[in-house]
Amino acid sequence: MRYDRTVHLDTDFATTVARTRDALAEQGFGILTEIDVTATLKAKLDQDMEDYVILGACNPPLAHRALETDRSIGLLLPCNVVVRTDGDRTAVQALDPNTMVALSELEALRPVAEEAARRLDAALASLTAAGTDS
Repeated sequence: MRYDRTVHLDTDFATTVARTRDALAEQGFGILTEIDVTATLKAKLDQDMEDYVILGACNPPLAHRALETDRSIGLLLPCNVVVRTDGDRTAVQALDPNTMVALSELEALRPVAEEAARRLDAALASLTAAGTDS
């Protein structure tokens, strides 16, 4: 089962992170956290890796609807968006919201997952509209 929604861009890492933040905001997602995985692994383990950041995105109305259905669903909310260098390109990846329905087996979450997927897909599509995608 694929659990991601991914696009590749021919823009540099910093530009892609900024554009991803804007695209998510246009779809009602705020960024609650940002984890610079590259810097963390270097600082904690002295390990080098490509540019890699995790944006903790949240759409409060969707999160509230999902949590009203199942308080434990916070474990599966489609909140993480990864931006990472992938060869000569930059990848933007979001968790497929339908994963929370598949794993929880709660059909009541399907409308929330569908709306979240629509919004995430629109954000990803807006990124590829100005650049090259795959």
